[in-house]
Amino acid sequence: MEFEAGINALAKKMRSQQDIIQTEEATKNAFIMPFISQVLGYDVFNPLEVMPEFTADHGTKKGEKVDYAIMQDGEVRILIECKKIGSDLNVKHASQLFRYFSVTNSRIAILTNGQVFHFFTDLDSPNIMDKRPFLVLDLLDIDETILPELKKITKDTFDLDSIISSAEELKYVGALKREVASIFKELPADFVKMLMTSVSDKRATADNIALFRDLVDKALKQFLKEQVNDRLKTALGDSDLSIPEAITIESAPAAVDTEDNNQQDDNGVVTTEEELAGYQIVKAIACSEVKPQRIAHRDAKSYFAILLDDNNRKPIARLHFNAKSQWYVGTFDADKKETRHPINDLEDIYAFADIIRATVRSLEA
Repeated sequence: MEFEAGINALAKKMRSQQDIIQTEEATKNAFIMPFISQVLGYDVFNPLEVMPEFTADHGTKKGEKVDYAIMQDGEVRILIECKKIGSDLNVKHASQLFRYFSVTNSRIAILTNGQVFHFFTDLDSPNIMDKRPFLVLDLLDIDETILPELKKITKDTFDLDSIISSAEELKYVGALKREVASIFKELPADFVKMLMTSVSDKRATADNIALFRDLVDKALKQFLKEQVNDRLKTALGDSDLSIPEAITIESAPAAVDTEDNNQQDDNGVVTTEEELAGYQIVKAIACSEVKPQRIAHRDAKSYFAILLDDNNRKPIARLHFNAKSQWYVGTFDADKKETRHPINDLEDIYAFADIIRATVRSLEA
């Protein structure tokens, strides 16, 4: 199985089975062994490649073992310690991994609970495992920017020198991204205060900070939406695509120039620029689950359909933009029952991203 296909297959399995896995052994069998075989490409049934319950002859306490050691030519290449799914991956609880890292030739160690994989090396002190991972993979929230680096750890393309040379940048960029994510999740008072004092002369009282926390949150969300719209136009190759910042109910009909911008077929079906822009947004959302060329559209007089594989039995979403008074986006459940949601502008489609992705996964299953 190819590298990316292996990751996607394992992520799909994780979504469907994570709730029924209760023990560490079940976690190993369901997720960690498939990760070693399908993603990293090692034969889990060949002890010359993958040694379960690996024990070193010296430098460790008796009876302690590392869950897996990935081998090459009799030397340890990667050490793996496993926890039960849902467990906190606190490096303080990985004492065996620390000890075995120092008494083997391994430069790569993995701490995982089956969903999240933390990759460590020895950047801070030679032959001593770092306390912070240089790479983090979450199967339920895959960061595609790290996949080229992860591929360097696979059997067919293992490149230790390249891994180590890029590990420091990966380590700190990844840590900074996670810190930024935590800021967006819950805005710290100091962060709000810093921005407030840069734009206002108000005193940093608790009431003012509380007021500006909402304003900062709104400003950040608007900024990110604008950035996403710009990236969409670039990533989807539509430099002429215009995704308005806000198309309100009242202004939507006026934004359409039927003669110059809209497309009309032989049956009198008019495809508007707004429908095509909405399609691009849904397509970008669905691309996290399938390749973009599999997302198609068909316009009808009553709605604009977005389909998987151009198959009308595989509806992803529908855009109901023909009414002058109100726009709707239609989403589908597992039984392909449509629910229509009123929206005020194109950006409101992002609110249904999780539902759209779930629909695509259901159609794939």
